[in-house]
Amino acid sequence: MTVTGPAYQTAAAQCLAPPPLAARATAIGGSPVRDILAVTARPEVINFAGGLPAPELFDSEGVAAAFHDVLTRSPARALQYATTEGEPTLRTALAERTTARGLPTAPDDLLVTTGSQQGLSLLATVLVEPGDTVLVETPCYLAALQAFAFAGARVVPVPCDDDGIDPDALDALVAEHRPKLLYAVPTFQNPTGRTLPGERRAAIASVAARRGLWIVEDDPYGELRFEGERVPWIASYPGAEDRTVLLGTFSKVMAPGLRLGWLRAPDAVRRACVVAKQAADLHTPTVNQLAAARYLAERDLDAHVVRVARAYGERRDAMLGGLGDALPGGATWSRPSGGMFLWARLPEGFDSAALLAGVVEHDVAYVPGAPFFAGAPDARTLRLCFVTHTPDEIRVGLRRLGLAFAAGLS
Repeated sequence: MTVTGPAYQTAAAQCLAPPPLAARATAIGGSPVRDILAVTARPEVINFAGGLPAPELFDSEGVAAAFHDVLTRSPARALQYATTEGEPTLRTALAERTTARGLPTAPDDLLVTTGSQQGLSLLATVLVEPGDTVLVETPCYLAALQAFAFAGARVVPVPCDDDGIDPDALDALVAEHRPKLLYAVPTFQNPTGRTLPGERRAAIASVAARRGLWIVEDDPYGELRFEGERVPWIASYPGAEDRTVLLGTFSKVMAPGLRLGWLRAPDAVRRACVVAKQAADLHTPTVNQLAAARYLAERDLDAHVVRVARAYGERRDAMLGGLGDALPGGATWSRPSGGMFLWARLPEGFDSAALLAGVVEHDVAYVPGAPFFAGAPDARTLRLCFVTHTPDEIRVGLRRLGLAFAAGLS
């Protein structure tokens, strides 16, 4: 029977509102980077804000051929459910690549994830209880701060310099706070672009072994080296072997739209992450995994990465060549030897966030640095991505940036 009229109105008036959202859903803010990308989506904007690989450098033909091959030869398998751990062919190929780079790895050491960001979220779920302390770099990858905040962690920043984490400061903080884990991006860090030297990696491994600490080593950019010699993963140093989780991804070397990442972890952690992933998405898309495995078997990914890194190095040089004229006098900036980002600091008294609206009016954008800090922020800092645009576009963007800063100072 349908209730209408006064009786229905009385019943409706007595209805209670649904329960509120979980506290963590309202307490954790969105990503400032994503917010800026929405504001700067106009095609005329030269956007140094996003961490977007250059789309014209994707091997779209090779990726398309891999998908075509998989869907032609084994469509039933490609379009079916798969195991949570990941397709065996892909895990075997990843294990071989990891082993060849100095870290002996078996397929069963790996879990395929839907982007390395999912791996980070799974680790926050299985390693962190609400109220646990997590140590992070200063400044830190923004989405890691979000993941640990959603897990209810107390996030404590570790002092860093131009070479990254200070091992002595880390040792003191571990003794003081008894944290569950240290999260770090040791190679071409986001947002600063810096790389942690080998001797500091060894010292961090030693601290973790002596103090009883998990290490989450995130390596999305390590293959994008323009100059210098590769530094081994922290996971390969004595003391770190049984307590380091290494995160990897195809997003920066193949294509971010594939959403393919992986984690290499000790058995207990990996098994717990498998269970957590089952609750999240059951498994990473089968067709994407099989296409990536086919690509690795048929194409030379390493040669492709060399070409991409060479182009990115030229783009970094274009940005470095124009920053002196674009930024106010007295500003400083990093000179990364790889990756996608550099970090700048404006002179005393400047606030990069307050200046951003005026900068966007000049059809150029950056990310203010303050959100990347777990502790007291440095309002003068900003992050610039140098890989999305060509060298000529970068030079145009820097001229716009210089005009914007000049207008903001007048």
